[in-house]
Amino acid sequence: MAVCRDLWSRKLLALSLLFYFLLTLDVHARPANMSSSKDKSPATKDENEILPPDHLNGLKMEMDGHLNKDFHQEVFLGKDMEEFEEDSEPRRNRKKLIEIFAKVDVNKDRSVSAKEMQHWIVEKTKEHFKEAMEENKNSFRAVDPDGDGYVTWDEYKVKFLASKGFNETEVTDKIKKKEELKLDEETQEVLESLKDRWFQADNPPADQRLDEEEFLSFLHPEHSKGMLRYMVKEIVRDLDQDRDWKLTLSEFISLPVGTVENQQGQDIDDDWVKERKKEFEEVIDSDRDGIVTMNELEEYMDPMNEHNALNEAKQMIAVADENQNHRLELEEILRYSEYFTGSKLMDYARNVHEEF
Repeated sequence: MAVCRDLWSRKLLALSLLFYFLLTLDVHARPANMSSSKDKSPATKDENEILPPDHLNGLKMEMDGHLNKDFHQEVFLGKDMEEFEEDSEPRRNRKKLIEIFAKVDVNKDRSVSAKEMQHWIVEKTKEHFKEAMEENKNSFRAVDPDGDGYVTWDEYKVKFLASKGFNETEVTDKIKKKEELKLDEETQEVLESLKDRWFQADNPPADQRLDEEEFLSFLHPEHSKGMLRYMVKEIVRDLDQDRDWKLTLSEFISLPVGTVENQQGQDIDDDWVKERKKEFEEVIDSDRDGIVTMNELEEYMDPMNEHNALNEAKQMIAVADENQNHRLELEEILRYSEYFTGSKLMDYARNVHEEF
């Protein structure tokens, strides 16, 4: 009997250890071919408020040099983007898209010209700008607790480190005493990058502090010509392999380190090269000399460039212009709803004329 009890105890212990092991497994672990040694933890609410966003609505490129895959939807839908979700009701989405078409069609001839689409794109981009300005008011209040209308670099650094889990009182005290802050390598790198960006946003005469407008350009470089130029310079620096501050096609289509995370990488490579080659040759390289200069990339990135808006309008029309009349009819825009809204509409032609 004692032997049985002993065997049962051992089995129970083994089962308990197995259960504990399963509980501690990371169910979201990446496959073997990882792009980094550890996953970054998601940004906290505080970090989201005071850190420059990785993605900027209405800009053709991301901060890291990737093409903005949602750009068409952003400049077509503006602040209405969230209404077109993949799981939302198709009939409601169709009705909303018909309403948008009617607004774009200013002269009410039941078709959309390139000029009409250009004006619409500019208006939707302004909506993103206005949204960013409203968000900036909250962000600025978060880093300007004394409400004096200015934020110094040290004040911002305290808030940033507090958002990363550091004790705000201790950090403030160490900065005042000019004592060394013991930071991990990753946090130190982010801080140094933010510091460079901070002083770029400090308009002359530089006083090492930002007001609300300067803080907006710190978070959203698209709101300032100088900061947009700085953003372009950072992108070129990351892609430029021979350090001549120009981009060749081969440099522009090179897959960044860390992009591929699994063995489906070849498909990603092919898509990356095809998409970026087309954008480089047909859009960014405006003089078609095979080289993209800083000025060309800056013009391409400028969200308020009306010439860019017209080119984008023509490109968007060309995608869906099945009858090749250089205009968009309602049926065409509904048929290509996924391109314009990110949401595929079923039975797009059903009662189109009645609803319109």
